[in-house]
Amino acid sequence: MTKKKFTLIDLFAGCGGLSLGLEQAGFIPIYVNELNNDALESYLINRDNQFPYLRKKLNSNDIKDVVSDEKFFEKFKSEIKKNLNLDLKDTPVDLLVGGPPCQGFSGIGIRRSYSVDKIQLPSNHLYQDMAYMIFKIQPKIFLFENVRGLLSARWTKNGIKGEIFNDVLNTFTEIPNYIIKYKLLHAKDYGVPQNRPRVILVGLNKNYFKDVNRENIDAIEGGFLPKPTNDYPNIEEILSDLVDKDFEYGGESKFYSKAPQNKWQKMFRSKNNGNSSYLNDLSEQQYSRHSETVIKRFNFMIKNNGKIPEELKTKKFAQRVLPKVWSNSGPSITTCSLPDDFVHYSQPRSITVREMARIQTFPDWYKFYGKRTTGGIRRAGNPRTSIFDREVPKYTQIGNAVPPKLAYEIGKFFKNLILRNEIS
Repeated sequence: MTKKKFTLIDLFAGCGGLSLGLEQAGFIPIYVNELNNDALESYLINRDNQFPYLRKKLNSNDIKDVVSDEKFFEKFKSEIKKNLNLDLKDTPVDLLVGGPPCQGFSGIGIRRSYSVDKIQLPSNHLYQDMAYMIFKIQPKIFLFENVRGLLSARWTKNGIKGEIFNDVLNTFTEIPNYIIKYKLLHAKDYGVPQNRPRVILVGLNKNYFKDVNRENIDAIEGGFLPKPTNDYPNIEEILSDLVDKDFEYGGESKFYSKAPQNKWQKMFRSKNNGNSSYLNDLSEQQYSRHSETVIKRFNFMIKNNGKIPEELKTKKFAQRVLPKVWSNSGPSITTCSLPDDFVHYSQPRSITVREMARIQTFPDWYKFYGKRTTGGIRRAGNPRTSIFDREVPKYTQIGNAVPPKLAYEIGKFFKNLILRNEIS
């Protein structure tokens, strides 16, 4: 490598939202870990052209296999040297990030995890494996992200509120050489058209940084995370060019209905080749089939500010109509993993995979691998019977992702932090 590259390792990467934003900010992925094969394939197919070495030998599924392999780190450094001509002894990894599965910490996760004690869910202990990877690799910066529910979660029903986060914080604090700060961020504050609160914990390696604020635990006030940009778009701004007046339930729109109308739509439709041309073919705009009753309910909701008449109500706990324009308080939604959590703002239907991806700020060229959706035990598993494996269809991959726009703002900040504060 002839010029400075900002290197990135992504653990529990999902379909790659966090990596994508960091890549847009100037980082290059040198290793990816993701347990689910479909999500990993989504990550890889979008990087095969630019980072082909990831598919060869620089990826893994189960983090447990990695940390238990005594020869892993030796082989890892060898592969990095072979594929990227980068000696990690002389040039340490710039950034290691990870968002361990969070279904056991979120409110929705609790309902969908059969209310077993969180200490019984294997995925709730993966932060310890991430900490071990940080200890062994010693990146200049690491970032851990998770849901807001982590801050108040208990290991057991009779546990102390916040005890899980205290364990997480203590685990990362005990890694030698790092100064730790954290913050509850809201994605809407960084240009994402949804609220999406996330706990972000950042560690700076004091061997590579000077003049670090060691007092304030607040990651923004302490200079570990960027200040808000407050540049989020309205829903209509990001979705209006996808509205097909002739759509059919169960059908698919394969072409855009109109030219891009604003800077956001131009951004989404730009090709992944650095020039100014736009995509012609539309992907992932397949429409769900709905019964006449459901269509009637959706129509009523659209015309009546989201209200549902008594005779059309269901047991669904969170179905809402997407607002065309946000109120003064800004985005008020957080996309989850179900296609029918939200009703389109102008058409009586659930949102498509592509529309959900745009709400998460994925560009239209980004591909998603696997089933479109699934349900029941296939998606949620059943911890009571020790069924922890779950299918991760496209909607779930997108719903679980870190919005690339949020990651981009964080990535820009980290890159400047490295350039500004690294000891030469």
